Amino acid sequence: MSPTDSFASFPAQVWEKVLSKVKKAVVFMDEPCSESLHWSAGGAARLFGAGARNVKRFSSFEAGADDEPKAVFVVSTLLKGRTADVIKDIISLSRFQYCVVFTAVPHSLHLASGSSSSSSAESEGSPVFARFEEKLCEWMGDMNYTAEVAYAPVAFARLSPQLLLAPAFADLFPLLESDLQSVNEKRPEKRRFLSVADVDAAALPVELQVKMKAFASALDALLEFSSVREESFAVGPLSRLLAAELASHPQAKNRRKTAQNKASVVFIDRTLDLTGAVGHHGDNLVEKILSVLPPLPGHVTDVQVDMWELTHLRRTSEVQGVLAPGCLAQNQSATARLLWEAMLVAKQKEAVMEVRRQLVEAASKENLPIKMSLGRVTAEQLSSYVQLFRGSWGAVESHCGVLQLGLATAHTLRHPALTHWDACLAFERLLLQALGDSGLPDVLKQLLHLVKSSGSDTGVDPGSGDLSVDELLVLLVYVYSLAQETKSRSHDEDQVEKLEAELVGALTLLLTQQTTLSPLLRDITGVSSLEELTMERAHTALEHVFEILRGIGHARDHLKQLHSVYSAGDGVHQATYRPFLKQVLEEIFNPNRPECPDIEHTSGGLTDLLKTGFSMFMKVNRPHPSDHPLLFLVLVGGVTPSELRLVREVVSSHKAGTQVLVVSTRLLRPADVPHLLFNTNRLSPDIGV
Repeated sequence: MSPTDSFASFPAQVWEKVLSKVKKAVVFMDEPCSESLHWSAGGAARLFGAGARNVKRFSSFEAGADDEPKAVFVVSTLLKGRTADVIKDIISLSRFQYCVVFTAVPHSLHLASGSSSSSSAESEGSPVFARFEEKLCEWMGDMNYTAEVAYAPVAFARLSPQLLLAPAFADLFPLLESDLQSVNEKRPEKRRFLSVADVDAAALPVELQVKMKAFASALDALLEFSSVREESFAVGPLSRLLAAELASHPQAKNRRKTAQNKASVVFIDRTLDLTGAVGHHGDNLVEKILSVLPPLPGHVTDVQVDMWELTHLRRTSEVQGVLAPGCLAQNQSATARLLWEAMLVAKQKEAVMEVRRQLVEAASKENLPIKMSLGRVTAEQLSSYVQLFRGSWGAVESHCGVLQLGLATAHTLRHPALTHWDACLAFERLLLQALGDSGLPDVLKQLLHLVKSSGSDTGVDPGSGDLSVDELLVLLVYVYSLAQETKSRSHDEDQVEKLEAELVGALTLLLTQQTTLSPLLRDITGVSSLEELTMERAHTALEHVFEILRGIGHARDHLKQLHSVYSAGDGVHQATYRPFLKQVLEEIFNPNRPECPDIEHTSGGLTDLLKTGFSMFMKVNRPHPSDHPLLFLVLVGGVTPSELRLVREVVSSHKAGTQVLVVSTRLLRPADVPHLLFNTNRLSPDIGV
């Protein structure tokens, strides 16, 4: 099997180990593992096909029935703390006699994260797993019952043959300058870090260290399955630390000795370009589907697709919730899977036309009375094609994947929130030009005017010109991620501070006038209801937001070459945004193979140190990311669908003979970024303990 085939099949393959144990069992699974199964291995249907009797949430409020003596637990976290407590609670409420626990965290990391250091003798075998097996028997009430604990790296979700996501690491996000204070708190004055680029792994909180090691371990398992020996490179502070973790991973040394394939692995921090992450410039259908349709509960990436149009049910409150939603993850049908992959990377117009073509083809196969029409594809046209299948249950079953994607497209195209998408795009273009013409103070003045003129309700009519507070925060991220490009201008810092203070005041007023609070605003302010939201609380929360925004403006300060994502306009050309990822790829595939100081090679051990030493006396070729026919891009903090197309276009334009595969912590929509910036504890991520 080629490395690219191994990459695509790995997420499903690792589930085979779990599936071999689920016969006659009730399966309890946490959300990241559920998402991996959902996208990669056929979802719950695959478990039932393997003989599972039931599938339940991993929660202390769940339990097995009296006639269910076997349980299988699948978790993405360490088997300690809260995770262990939930397993104990479920077992205590059940009558299990046989328990199997799979964790996506390897035994070596369980051992390393233990409270006491283990002797070399104890390190042999799997002592932590063995002790947990004993606990399982204790909780079941009989030491003669059967308990098994095993490692299964069910860490990835396969969205396409070239893209894997890591749901358990969806909130792993690069640090910003605003996090430095917390890092430096416990350090002596003389040893404090001056910038995020100087921070070393040992100085970080234990939770973040564990998360980083777990991510490196998941990547190592993927490379092991693909039989790959890698050269690692990093762009950005957290990427550098993650690349070092992979280089020093205990299991990686043996893999590199025997691996048959060579590859480059390039880690890139998302914070180096948040403009591309929040911008509404992407001409991509999937970005809009993910942004406007309601999320599938418990999932980071998928959405709920309303299936009413396939039924004769009438919409009444009595039948609300009767019909299960559809989704985007399609594993059963090769046709639907190929359609999804096309939607993911194609331009919106091409994707919508492909959806129409597949619906027409499906209707023709079933001899349904379809009326062909050419020209522009509309939501009404797609809905009319889907409704032809209504009542033909055999046809619905045969083409359910294409029908779900067709309905997702139709519902998105007619969604009222798309008006706001276009409004945000217009404001972004305006601000982009203003930055080049006037600089940051004038842009902040325009934003201030925008805030003051916006409606006072997050639930305003989406067709109106008003932007919600959430959307205003997205615009602020867009501006501050570009703002450092205007630092060369001699603008008055006092003026910027004054305008920021006015913006905080205007946003505070707007926030306290809301009639409803979005989940983001509840999280930022720390309140669960409007009654709890005081002017002082809102003001303090927004001051913290601006502290983080200023940190965004310094994210590329340490870079020597790739320090700009902005091209100022002139009398002929408008100012433009230059995607950071595109710049990195242009450097990698440049036929002259220049050495870019910002794409840092991570030492793989003594051999590389010797090479570096010898290079002082003789000519030694340093490793370059384009050295190998396979390139893994590891995007820490997320990737957008538009960037996936960008990767394909750059590789194609350079006629590079390199296969590029993408691993990312999540698939981003613009609204995700304020959550990751303002509401995620980047220094102490949740590790289930």
